[in-house]
Amino acid sequence: MIPKIAMIGGGSWATAIVKMLADNAVEKEIFWWMRNQNAIDHIKSFKHNPNYLSSVEIKLLPENISSDIKEIINQADYIVLNVPAAFLKETLKDVSAEDLKGKKIISAIKGIVPDENLIIGEFMNQKYQIPLSDIVVISGPCHAEEVALEKLSYLTIASLDAKLATDFASFLANRYIKTNVSDDIFGTEYAAVLKNIYAVASGICHGVGYGDNFQAVLISNAIKEIKDFVDVVHPIERDIKESAYLGDLLVTAYSQFSRNRTFGNMVGKGYTVKSAQLEMNMIAEGYYAAKCMHIINQKYKVDMPISKAVYHILYENRSPVKEMRLLTEKLK
Repeated sequence: MIPKIAMIGGGSWATAIVKMLADNAVEKEIFWWMRNQNAIDHIKSFKHNPNYLSSVEIKLLPENISSDIKEIINQADYIVLNVPAAFLKETLKDVSAEDLKGKKIISAIKGIVPDENLIIGEFMNQKYQIPLSDIVVISGPCHAEEVALEKLSYLTIASLDAKLATDFASFLANRYIKTNVSDDIFGTEYAAVLKNIYAVASGICHGVGYGDNFQAVLISNAIKEIKDFVDVVHPIERDIKESAYLGDLLVTAYSQFSRNRTFGNMVGKGYTVKSAQLEMNMIAEGYYAAKCMHIINQKYKVDMPISKAVYHILYENRSPVKEMRLLTEKLK
């Protein structure tokens, strides 16, 4: 039976994963939902996404791309969620639990659903009754821009169902994508959320004038915060040095392609949060994650001074210079 995979989302990471799936040797049928009808029409005519990774050739049948989300979901067995976490509820507002019954849900979203304060797997489990064993998490380290350039990249595919993780990993692996599998759906997803907050912190520090020496200390402390938090939330045996945790943090904190680092850098240089968001014209998941994690951690009470500093700057309008100076006294 030919696997049928639906991509939900039209951004750069969605475009990159569509490319991975199309370049993979396993026979499959790919469907794609995006909200923007103009983009759909452009892709059907010219085989390129006009708004994101426009150099990537889209190798899909024109009839498999639509703005009708229920039509796309109905045709697929695997549903890849790839919209900003802040817009997931709006995207799925016309989709019922019955529409998703029996389907495998793949989260490529590295964020938390605002108001619900749930990672994507938990949200889909609680709101749409998707069994946790039918949920897959895709984690990096992997930037969409390097996928477009076909630079060697690695993905970790996590699921409680080892066969499901292995199967989906086999749909993505190709000559420039290598895959690993994991059963840590909670740890990999929370780590993917947290690394965006720490990338914002990295950008803020760069913006206010700290150099590479301090950045190394900052990220060393950040991986410790990630470990402390995920070990409390989901205490299983895991190696925090693996690429799904440390690798994803490093690339997001240091890369020129990191939108979260770019956003933080602008805030550090004196932009207001609103002006930085408008100028970027892209979603920095770390902005939303900082507030969600602040609320979630009121339950777990893990000591996370870097995450807390980012929250203070973004949501309490504290001075980036003063807040980072205070933070320097708490790091080791």
